[in-house]
Amino acid sequence: MKINADWLTASHTQRVFSLLTEAGFQAFAVGGAVRNTLLDMAVSDLDFATDATPQQVIALAEKAGLRVVPTGIDHGTVTLILDGQGFEVTTFRHDLETDGRRAIVGFTTSMTEDAARRDFTMNALYCAMDGQVLDPVGGLSDLQAGRVAFVGNPTKRIAEDYLRILRFFRFYAWFGDPEGGPDPEGLAAVAAGADGIATLAVERIGAEMTKCLGAPNPAPALAAMAATGILARILPGASDKLLAPLIHFEHAAKVPPRWQRRLGAIGGQDIGAALRLSRADMRYITALTDGLAGQADTAELAYRQGADLAIDVALINAATTLIAPPPDLLETVERGTNARFPLRAADLDPSLKGREIGRALRRAEERWIASGFTLDRHALLT
Repeated sequence: MKINADWLTASHTQRVFSLLTEAGFQAFAVGGAVRNTLLDMAVSDLDFATDATPQQVIALAEKAGLRVVPTGIDHGTVTLILDGQGFEVTTFRHDLETDGRRAIVGFTTSMTEDAARRDFTMNALYCAMDGQVLDPVGGLSDLQAGRVAFVGNPTKRIAEDYLRILRFFRFYAWFGDPEGGPDPEGLAAVAAGADGIATLAVERIGAEMTKCLGAPNPAPALAAMAATGILARILPGASDKLLAPLIHFEHAAKVPPRWQRRLGAIGGQDIGAALRLSRADMRYITALTDGLAGQADTAELAYRQGADLAIDVALINAATTLIAPPPDLLETVERGTNARFPLRAADLDPSLKGREIGRALRRAEERWIASGFTLDRHALLT
């Protein structure tokens, strides 16, 4: 099979290929770029694999006048900089030692050995300079079937890096067949290896969860996480029961996915610490929780807190009640977002002093909101 893609024929890509192949080395694009191209999905990162050692790659690049950054040289990775764009080039590897979090690797000249240490078969697809796809572990058939399958023995792959438990669900959310369900052998292995999650850094868990929740439809993946007990391990108190109806209402309202909205829907105890969210994200989740508990209508929320939060509250409420949001949801949000309170302190009776000014402004603002933002300055002052 051959692929044809803009990234493959781009001059920078071809230059990286040529740098290696003209010196007699193997060179392949590998992983996400190949997988996503075959699925007709966007490609964001481009990684190369080669039998050249990192030192050989560095020497070739410097001879060609390219800047080289040793981003992960101990693991065989260097980054070549072409006109400000980075391209990671990694030497074919095999694992020497693993402890469930990190690996000590050795270099090899065998693409087959390199493929054997990768996590999922769909990530072990290699593309040559001419677009020919090489499939050493059967990833093409799995990709076409929407089957997220571990390379080789799932239990062994998980023991090498326990983050693969969460990656299994994340990749199923993005690339799996929701009707077929997760790969049974893989699902059994992640359930059996669940204790290994305790060895992972919270930041890595949070990154995987937010990526998973950002998929077009993560509901089947979260249901599988809940069924295996994985969800309760990483986010105690969370529940996936609102996720499927939430996504249904998202589609009906033609609202794009937001992992923050989905996270607000599944809930959980001490979310910020459990997933090591940024302060900004945690402030948003707190505001979302407050909005769900409050009495403000959609337009008022949009006025006070912005469009995203108003939409998220409306959709989660719809998922909770199983009552669709009104068809004019987005228009209502836009009306609230664009509303501008027409009064300032200088407009009030000059006899008002101190806190009286604030109270008067708040009363006027409440009247204005209750009117649907229709009362003008004159009406509010009379």
